[in-house]
Amino acid sequence: MTSPESSTTPQQKYAERTYRSPAALVGGVLLLLLGLWLGGDALLRGVAHTKLTAAFALLLGVPLVAAYTLRPLVKAGDDRLLVRNPFRTITLPWGAVEDLRASFTSEVFTADGKYQLWAVPVSLRQRKKVGKQAARGAAPRRFGPRVDAGPVPRAMADQTMDELREIKERAAHRESAKGAPVVRWAYGFIGPCVVGAVGLIVMLAV
Repeated sequence: MTSPESSTTPQQKYAERTYRSPAALVGGVLLLLLGLWLGGDALLRGVAHTKLTAAFALLLGVPLVAAYTLRPLVKAGDDRLLVRNPFRTITLPWGAVEDLRASFTSEVFTADGKYQLWAVPVSLRQRKKVGKQAARGAAPRRFGPRVDAGPVPRAMADQTMDELREIKERAAHRESAKGAPVVRWAYGFIGPCVVGAVGLIVMLAV
């Protein structure tokens, strides 16, 4: 499930949309608090070997959890789609985007390949529930059993894909929306994970 946030700038004709997963954010914060509590206790009360092991475990665990829960984000602007995944940031001009799909995962396709949208998780359970509601005609109603049932319900990932496709269509013929994809690695997360993993292996082997 994702939560869209909107902001506008003078240069933009349409509102910029930002998508994140509330469940991932909450889960990430809880895991970080638990890890810091356990790791902090080991750092304060443990012997030298335990303290070093805890330090390397935190160095591995904290950025790893943050990368997979707090970092993922999708930002859709007038000219480009920014995809922030655990260890990469992909900037895609809308002209380079060929398709957007949500099957078992949410993905964006270009001529060079595809990229997963970690910030837009697909809930098969939610999709099945929404499908049953649509089949029963059980969309949210107002003031009566059959009065103005409203639009057919959609799972959050499918709704997000529809919104992104609409923004892409708006930019189809805009010169400023053309260009090649740019991929950047998140070394600020990768580096500490590698150091922590190596240090933890060494400490556990001693």
